[in-house]
Amino acid sequence: MVVVSGRSTRHVSAISEHLLSDLKDEGFGGARVEGLETGDWVLIDTGDIIIHVFRPEIREFYNLERMWAAPDEDETLH
Repeated sequence: MVVVSGRSTRHVSAISEHLLSDLKDEGFGGARVEGLETGDWVLIDTGDIIIHVFRPEIREFYNLERMWAAPDEDETLH
């Protein structure tokens, strides 16, 4: 899983479109894409790799890194 931030909806869309073009050029053209129209959070699923491209506010709100991080020792003791 790859998590990336863009500076704006336009930047998020541009990053995503560039990634999709590169993936297609490398033979991974069957990627599934969600959210490209709005540019807040774009999900690119290549099958083996999932790429999340966020606006900073959306990335902070959903905080995927925390969801996938190993639990703190304090959290496991409760």
